[in-house]
Amino acid sequence: MHGGLPTPVVTVRLLVDGIPRTLWLKLEAYNLYGSIKGRTAAALWQDVAPRIDGHIGFIESSSGNLGLALAAIAAAHRVPFTAVVDPHISRFLLRDIRALGARVVSVDTPDSAGGYLLNRLEYVRDQLEREPRLVWTDQYTNPANPAAHSRWTAPELHRQTAGAQMSVLVAVSTGGTLAGFRAYASATGAPWELVGVDVTGSAALGGVPGRRVLSGIGASRASAFLPNGHDPTMYVTAEEAVNTCLWLDERTGIGIGSSSGALVASALRLFHADPERASVACLCPDGADRYSDTVYSRDWRHGQGIFETGIGSGVNVLAPPSVQAAPAAGDPALGDQGNTRGSP
Repeated sequence: MHGGLPTPVVTVRLLVDGIPRTLWLKLEAYNLYGSIKGRTAAALWQDVAPRIDGHIGFIESSSGNLGLALAAIAAAHRVPFTAVVDPHISRFLLRDIRALGARVVSVDTPDSAGGYLLNRLEYVRDQLEREPRLVWTDQYTNPANPAAHSRWTAPELHRQTAGAQMSVLVAVSTGGTLAGFRAYASATGAPWELVGVDVTGSAALGGVPGRRVLSGIGASRASAFLPNGHDPTMYVTAEEAVNTCLWLDERTGIGIGSSSGALVASALRLFHADPERASVACLCPDGADRYSDTVYSRDWRHGQGIFETGIGSGVNVLAPPSVQAAPAAGDPALGDQGNTRGSP
């Protein structure tokens, strides 16, 4: 099993404050199981599969995307899987995880940090004590998580953007993706400014914990993969992230999820702040399909106190988005993905 098919990079040409810029969006919604977590799930499964009892199975805490990917892998291998989720999970993901035969446990009590993660993890540990043969994939500390992205995702983006010098924006929850990109850039000398993007109320990179309403970005505790945080890090409000999703969909027809909205909001902020900044790449974890009942629902937005803002002020889309060529088959930068076909 490898990290899936190469996902496309879409080029969006912008005029920001009268200056031409390039926004690259790597759309991980085209990955296995509809998100970047398809890659993470493949790596985690490779790591734990030899230890799994076919009658007992495995367990993971997830805000949704990883739960779906692991549920699909568990179904394919006919082993039991328990997804530990919370009320922020979308109905779309919840339905599909259950349809794949996984057991779903929802932890509905908020933790001391304003989220649900700490209590989800407490439930997982309790289950491990009750059944020692149960295996935890542990996306939060398992080195297979960042390894998936240093091995697959980062070299793919490097190839698709022709090794360009640029800022690469990565959303943070467990911190595994950003840690993987850091490892790749350090090992290869990729000319990237890696920017961590988090949401206000998240402690993932050392921020102050508080109430959060978006799934897929942020955490109630510091990342084990990035214990000293990351520099630079940008923080985005839920209102900024959501309104950027709506703006991008309206102007380009590209539907992205909330963490991707945080990335694009950060990219626009960087463009506004620096007239010399020519290009920014955003690693977009998933698409709009699993946010129809949240980000793309007016009732949900108003219920959360999120209203329209001028997020796109001073920004014009110059031309229809275009798709960069996928990495060529056999490209050594892709490791064992080099034998897969191009992007969808």
